[in-house]
Parts: sequence; structure tokens; C-alpha cells
Amino acid sequence: MKIYLIENGTMTSTEDIEQTIHPPANGFYWIQARLFDLDILQSLFHLHPLAIEDCIDEEEQRPKLEVYQDHYFMVSNSIQFHNEDIFLREVNIFLGKHYIITVSKFEIDEIRIFPSIIREEEIHSPDSFLYYFMDQLIESYFDVMEEIQDLIENLEEQVLLKAKNSHLSQIVGLRREILYAKKIMAPQRDLIYALQTMDLALISPNLRKYFIDIHENAVKIVENFETFRELIGNVREAYQSSVSNRTNEIMRIFTALTTIFMPLTVVTGIYGMNFDLMPELHTRYGYFLVLFIMVTLATTMYAIFKRNDWL
Repeated sequence: MKIYLIENGTMTSTEDIEQTIHPPANGFYWIQARLFDLDILQSLFHLHPLAIEDCIDEEEQRPKLEVYQDHYFMVSNSIQFHNEDIFLREVNIFLGKHYIITVSKFEIDEIRIFPSIIREEEIHSPDSFLYYFMDQLIESYFDVMEEIQDLIENLEEQVLLKAKNSHLSQIVGLRREILYAKKIMAPQRDLIYALQTMDLALISPNLRKYFIDIHENAVKIVENFETFRELIGNVREAYQSSVSNRTNEIMRIFTALTTIFMPLTVVTGIYGMNFDLMPELHTRYGYFLVLFIMVTLATTMYAIFKRNDWL
């Protein structure tokens, strides 16, 4: 557990959890907690048992806002994109009058870098902390979007150049990750909208309007993921078209070759019949004449096919 006192734009670290009950008039406490810290935090701040259950639940929680008597509980998410897979990082947030608690099962970049943001921005209350923190979480989606967009563009170029079997599994996997990102972003958008529109005593009216910008970004992210879904669908169609064209090309070559050898088969079939009275069999140069005719037929048909771009 890490405890910080944020007062007059400065942040100092402390190890005395008991003093968080009596914050200074112009300051508040930020507590970075792990799951094993929840028991002592619940006893100190009287956190609601249902919120504690949501924190320790191993099931993936949807982003949401729960309003209790003297504190709010929020579930939010940060995402990362690595090796074409999206990894969800859940963050549980308790917002009180003089404190804000962030609980996470994993190390989250937004929490790690937030002390530097506190020093740069005018953060003087738990609700202003919440605003900047939620803004950072939403920014993580933009980073993922850029990576996905680059991946789609590169994949499209490869498919148009030469479609491979590995491209199909890559397309299907990427589409699955895009749908997953959109699925977890939609309730995140609703959470921001609730913070923006609900009459919440712990969030000042002047600050509430600033959540509009975050909500607009969240809406934009959902729309972009929908666009990505359509783009990856177009890439799949391009892949199927490329494979179909290649199959047609192979079939055209086989058809042309079959057509070339068809008259040769007729000739060899005629002279392969078991009859004695075939004048050509007793002609001195009949064998060479038949070979010449067969070569001439094959060469002529090949030239015709080549001139018409059938081969």
C-alpha cells in the first residue's frame, strides 16, 4: 500500500494509515492499494461490502458507478495491446470527501505515471484527481487504436500483395480483439456520461462539465472501433477475393493445358486402335508425320492461348 498526501499542489508520501482519517483542510489522501489491503481500508473508511466484493471478484467487472452514502465506487479499465492481443487492466476506485483509493490487481501504467501528472496539473481535491485519472485511462485506448490501425493497414497491404493462409487467422484474431475492445469501451463511455450528468455531491458542478471532453473522447473511441470492425471486414473480403482469383488463375491454366492435350489424346487414341488395315501404319514416314502433326497442334494452340493472355 502506498499513501500520498496531496496538499496545495504538492505530494508527499506517508506510511501512517491512521492519519488518513484526519486530513488537512486543504488536502486529501491518495491511497494505492492491493487486494490484501482492503480489510483495513474497509474498517477505516467504512467501504460498502458490495464494493469490496466487486474488488476481489475474479470475474471481469464491467465499468460502472455505484453511489453509497459517503463514498462512490467505480470500476474502470485500462487496456494494453501486445502481440495482437488486448489485455484488460481493471482499476477499482473509491471516491470520498477527503480521499481517493485506487485498487488494482496488476501494475498499471496510468497509476505509475500519475504522480508526475499531479505535480504538473492543478489537482487540489479528490474529484479533480478523478477527472485527470479517468482522462489518462481513456488516453490508453487511443494508444491501442493507433497500433490496431497500423496493423490493419499493414495487413491490407500484405493481403493485396499476396494473400497467405496465415493472413486469415490473423484477420479473424484481430477482428475478435476489435470487438472485445468495443465491448469493454461501451460501458466505460456510460460511466463517464454518468459522472458528467448525475447530480453527485462529491463532484463539484464546475468540474462536472469538464467530463464532457472525456465523454466525447470515449464516444469517438467506440465509433473508431466500429470503423475498425468494418475495415477488417473489408480486408477479409480482399483476402477471399485474392484467394478466389488465384484459384481461378490456376483453373484457367489447367483448362488451357487440358485443351492443348485434348487433340493429342484424340490422335494417339486413333492410332492406338488394334486394327491391321490402317494405311498410315505402313507408311515409311507415318510415325514422324503423326509426331509432327501433334507438335504442330500443341504449338499452335499454345500460341493462340498465349496471345489471348490465357496462359
